[in-house]
Amino acid sequence: MEFKSVNKLLEESFKKNWDRPALSNYHGVTLTYETVAKRIKHLHITFEKCGLQKGDKVAICSRNQANWGVCFLAALTYGAVPVPILHEFKPGNIHYLVNHSEAKVFFVDEVLWESLSEAEMPGLYVIVQMNTLKYLYSRAENLQDIRDNLPETFAALYPNGFTPDDISYYEDSPEELAVINYTSGTSGFSKGVMIPYRALYANIRFAREDAEPQMTADSEMVSMLPTAHMYGMMFEFLFEMTIGAHVHFLTRVPSPKVIMNAFQEIRPDVIIAVPLIMEKVYKSQLKPIVDRNNTFLKIPLVNQFILKKIRNGLIEAFGGRFEEVILGGAAFNPEVERFMKRINFPLTVGYGMTECAPIITYAKWYKSKLYSCGKPIAGCQIRIDSDDERTIPGEIQIKGDNVFLGYFKNEKATREAFTEDGWFRTGDMGVIDEDGYLFLRGRSKCMILSANGQNIYPEELEAVINNISYVVDSLVVEEDGGLTALIYPDYHQADLDGMTRLELEKRLQDALPEINKEIPNYAKIRKIEFMPEDFERTPKKSIKRYLYQRS
Repeated sequence: MEFKSVNKLLEESFKKNWDRPALSNYHGVTLTYETVAKRIKHLHITFEKCGLQKGDKVAICSRNQANWGVCFLAALTYGAVPVPILHEFKPGNIHYLVNHSEAKVFFVDEVLWESLSEAEMPGLYVIVQMNTLKYLYSRAENLQDIRDNLPETFAALYPNGFTPDDISYYEDSPEELAVINYTSGTSGFSKGVMIPYRALYANIRFAREDAEPQMTADSEMVSMLPTAHMYGMMFEFLFEMTIGAHVHFLTRVPSPKVIMNAFQEIRPDVIIAVPLIMEKVYKSQLKPIVDRNNTFLKIPLVNQFILKKIRNGLIEAFGGRFEEVILGGAAFNPEVERFMKRINFPLTVGYGMTECAPIITYAKWYKSKLYSCGKPIAGCQIRIDSDDERTIPGEIQIKGDNVFLGYFKNEKATREAFTEDGWFRTGDMGVIDEDGYLFLRGRSKCMILSANGQNIYPEELEAVINNISYVVDSLVVEEDGGLTALIYPDYHQADLDGMTRLELEKRLQDALPEINKEIPNYAKIRKIEFMPEDFERTPKKSIKRYLYQRS
């Protein structure tokens, strides 16, 4: 792959699309490429005067909004390293990740800031309120003076106004660290994925040259996935900025109603989503229609008429203008996927990971195969660690321009993530058919993917549960789309304390709200079950997790 500087692609796009709309808050402000460029320049001036060096880290934590995009682009095009942090993390997790990343600047949403403290993040130079770009904290008085005098400084630098010719962004190189993206674990033990510029460019090149249809500067995109995750960041924001498209951020919690209303109003050209959205639409709107017309669907001509009507109605519900819905981030319900194929709905399922920034495989909807997640993108190779990659599932291993550098300040995890001959070990199981299509067969790691695409690490939930009195040990498993906590209580100690078995179990059941307070919304425990005896364990006393997995 011939590499092109990502920041120079952005520079070219800003110059070319100066007067076009760039970033909008849904039902709120719209920023043109000119306005975004000016805000970026303001931040560059501040970065320089604050002493921020190329390669320094800039943490960003807020809900999706236009200024999130401004702050991310300002850091990237300056030559700093953006560190997006999921806004759903608990305050202690956010403090930890800001510190672990060695961030010097922290952009934060005003609502989140209420529960945070600068004293817990001593390495920061400044903390900036995302919504207004005003300082919440500065280590030294002169930093505040720099901010207060910024309008005058900007005017002095550009007495004739800031024009496209004044844009000059940092020129990056392939192996250079571009972004640190923390995996969405549920505590400070999240791993910082070090993504190089070549991985960003591999994904951008795929979207600009290989993906179908080709988006243009006239395209509209609804951004509903968390921009702190590579999937949303790359394909609902960063790629669009390199071609001059218009991104609409859903700043509120993207409920199905809000999402569908936005599709109707904005009429996006391509829809990027997690399977949960399609599954909810199917269960709430389509399946009732199918069930009511089950008899008629057995009659060939009537069957075609009804299915076509359902398809047309669904396309209109998603805005009517889109060319394709691309799903990723979690497993797709087979029943829903079969139905979408049956009605010939323009939907495809891709496969990716944060460590690949994120895309690994994709196929255009009319070229896709049922239950497959497509073929490897250009510049990416896949192999299956099994005796027969077509029939025997094995670990999916990746090599290519899209693969990350390693985990930040975690050499052990980095070594474990790669084979001796340099292939990235995904931890996912799969097979590849004779045409090169990848079919996932499950996960070899214990990580759980929630329905909306978040990574859930059960050990971290178990650590919270195990802190509850009278819990000997616990195991969190996925069951029917939710999380169940299997708990082995300390019945003996309860008996010594004069507590019956039923009283103990009720006490632990009543502790569920307390447990859920300590973990993010996407990782809430749905129910608790009690083990009559201790878990089966390995010689190292670890629980044999595979014995307790559920469907």
